[in-house]
Amino acid sequence: MPKLFEPLQIGALALANRIIIAPMCQYSASEGSAGEWHLIHLGHLALSGAGLLIVEATAVSPEGRITEGDLGLYSDANEAALGRVLGAVRAHAPIRIGMQLAHAGRKASSRAPWLGGAQVPSDQPGGWVAVAPSALPHSPGEEAPRALDAAGLEKIREDFRAAARRAARLGLDGLEIHAAHGYLLHQFLSPIANQRSDEYGGSLANRMRFPLEVFDVVRAAFPPDRPVWARISATDWVPGGWDIEGTVALSHELKARGCAAIHVSSGGVSPQQSITLGPGYQVPFAQRVKAEVGLPTIAVGLITDAEQAESIIANGEADAISLARAMLYDPRWPWHAAARLGARVTAPPQYWRSHPREHKDLFENAAFGAR
Repeated sequence: MPKLFEPLQIGALALANRIIIAPMCQYSASEGSAGEWHLIHLGHLALSGAGLLIVEATAVSPEGRITEGDLGLYSDANEAALGRVLGAVRAHAPIRIGMQLAHAGRKASSRAPWLGGAQVPSDQPGGWVAVAPSALPHSPGEEAPRALDAAGLEKIREDFRAAARRAARLGLDGLEIHAAHGYLLHQFLSPIANQRSDEYGGSLANRMRFPLEVFDVVRAAFPPDRPVWARISATDWVPGGWDIEGTVALSHELKARGCAAIHVSSGGVSPQQSITLGPGYQVPFAQRVKAEVGLPTIAVGLITDAEQAESIIANGEADAISLARAMLYDPRWPWHAAARLGARVTAPPQYWRSHPREHKDLFENAAFGAR
């Protein structure tokens, strides 16, 4: 059995293999509610044979959305709409399904990427006043966010708590807290975005305080037999910014609070970031967290082929790999990886006769569909 296709345990959640579909924003919701696009998008990804599908960054409040098209879980209408999508997906796919809970912070009130991604001024249609640790815009020339006061911090904690309860009612198998890519919780962590002088700014312990408080309320609101984990940017790629040492320290604190895994990404908090891209360029960060913290780690970032993914797991660099763009380009990536590595993968019986003849044993239980 290739290591990539060995089972993995994240807390009490058993995954059939170590391939995870990363959360990918679709910017296609209506007032936060999922629609037909989400049914098509999540439906075909759920048939991929991956071990876990993580639903895109889902805002815990309207003002926490990146764009007005972001998925949300802050209203009864949001919950009902997503429930219909998940019901249809679950009826035809055994894949485990998690969700990423998020707040955009100062990167809110933006246009969709295919419309340029620029900030929408708060006095324009589709715009609103963003909130952040400090009144510092993400990019020069943008409207500054409103710095969060004690009441604002409490509202965000309550928004995360309420969204976690809705996620529990929807039967989601796990929750990922988004503390990466320059969004609100990452903004608290990074001295680039956080210049507060109270107990939530300054020292590393203070900058970690609010993200840890959010983790605590989510963990308490979500059923104890279902895991909660975090996605973290391991570095800002900017001198003087958040770094891998802070990531290790935060991961230790999360572990002590019952965090089940760390999903290791990087960047996003500053347009001044300087990243040298290359195959698996973020994997060393996941390897260090795995070695020093001892939690299951999920590696992501230009992991594109089966042999590369197998090597990462076999060499102990990470416990799972996460695919985003590669999965959009090839929604059957796990099938093709299984064929190349000599593994078997789950597929719906309607597709059991689709594999090439040389891979006749590719699908689990495929013999039951033979004619």
